[in-house]
Amino acid sequence: MHRGGNAAAEFTLTMPIEIEKKYRLSLKDRRAIETHLRALGSKPKPLEHEENTIYCGGDLGFGLRALRLRRVNGEAILTLKERIPSDSPIKHQNENETRVKNADATDAILRGIGFEPALVYEKRRTRWDVGRAKVVIDELPYGLFMEIEASEREIKRVEKLIAAENLPAVTDTYPAMTAQLGKKNRKGIIEARFAPDVRSQTAEVRRQKSDVKLRR
Repeated sequence: MHRGGNAAAEFTLTMPIEIEKKYRLSLKDRRAIETHLRALGSKPKPLEHEENTIYCGGDLGFGLRALRLRRVNGEAILTLKERIPSDSPIKHQNENETRVKNADATDAILRGIGFEPALVYEKRRTRWDVGRAKVVIDELPYGLFMEIEASEREIKRVEKLIAAENLPAVTDTYPAMTAQLGKKNRKGIIEARFAPDVRSQTAEVRRQKSDVKLRR
């Protein structure tokens, strides 16, 4: 125990910083990126089906901080992000997250202390690793995207390896895009969800169909 002259010890809490760059993809871009990734020896990890709920309330200013409860493949993750202002297409965010055992109970706790769901968006994510970088390809109801998460230097290196340096960069977050492109439900929550028939068809099946066409 510290026994200095002050009655209270001073502690500094440092949040982990997430560094990533986001790109918009066409279907053609996606096929090309995946071809480059496979040529580098990278293999896709199992497809993740996500439902992301963004809460409002407290000191959460929209666009400044995001409190998110993510349900993914039977698990749940609670995340708090805080954007570090920058004009660069490579964004920096303070991020703390933890896995939670029960998503519904966590949602009830958040509501109980004054946070309410504001946005819900679904996402299908495929993860790839390239050296120290994490590459993800995301399919949302309003488009295809890719994110590279690593140091700025590593992001630029991986961009060149997969021929992504000229792809259009996206600075908006998924919550911001959902707020613009989603639809408000009867409870006033803005949602971006896949249509039921689309939701049941996995990205793997569609990719297999595309591969067959390319071979012809």
